[in-house]
Amino acid sequence: MPFDPDFDSSSAKASADRQKSGQSTINLKLKPQTMFIAGIVGGVMALCTIGFVVLLTMFLKGGVNLPGKSGLAAAGAPPAVGAPPSPAPEAAPSGPVPPVTKNDHILGSPNAKVVLIEYSDTECPFCKRFHSTMQRVKQEYGDKVAWVYRHYPLSFHANAAKEDEASECAAELGGNKAFWTYLDKIFERTTSNGTGFALDKLVPLAKEIGLNESAFKKCLDSGKYAQHVQDDLNGGQAAGVQGTPGTFVVGKNGSQLIPGALPYESIKQAIDAAL
Repeated sequence: MPFDPDFDSSSAKASADRQKSGQSTINLKLKPQTMFIAGIVGGVMALCTIGFVVLLTMFLKGGVNLPGKSGLAAAGAPPAVGAPPSPAPEAAPSGPVPPVTKNDHILGSPNAKVVLIEYSDTECPFCKRFHSTMQRVKQEYGDKVAWVYRHYPLSFHANAAKEDEASECAAELGGNKAFWTYLDKIFERTTSNGTGFALDKLVPLAKEIGLNESAFKKCLDSGKYAQHVQDDLNGGQAAGVQGTPGTFVVGKNGSQLIPGALPYESIKQAIDAAL
């Protein structure tokens, strides 16, 4: 081979190595196995992202205390101020709603065109908010609507069951009016989330609304209404209530379960539909 003064053997070798290396890289990128694995990894990452968004959305929908969860995180944030009301969600009962009887506490006539049967917890923050909504319903609809209150104390609200018993003692000593007055006072004063209204305040509250203090204390200490409270809870569970508040709108076309502390406008939609 003739001598070429411009020929650099090391450069030629490096160029050849680069060409060989580049060809290997290209071949590696084009391997179908690699492309297949990359596709699977990309798909899994996309599914994880979508799943996270869906779970976050479900978590933030709110207004209901669920068994096993407590506080604002359990039910999500309240609707944004100024936002239009959402239509009332429909939930079919899983079993028959226990009929209204003389043992129930009714505000209004049991023969009203629409009966709202609310399962509630006195230490649930969303029930506290919804209580004022139900009071507005009665003011606006009058005799067209009856409000039935039933007990649904959640296990993580330590004072709720005893407060329910206390409201039954109030009813025993002062009738239906005393029951609703006593209940209203608890919802006005509790700070919610378990022990918002101290148990040692139950007897003084009875005295405050004009009930016999010693008779009330005897009734409360006996625990005579504990089973009644439990029966309310069992009936609600059988009918499909899974958290508080849970309200059945009962009209001529049957019943609809409204879960959560929906705003007045949403409850109004359900009542108007039932009417």
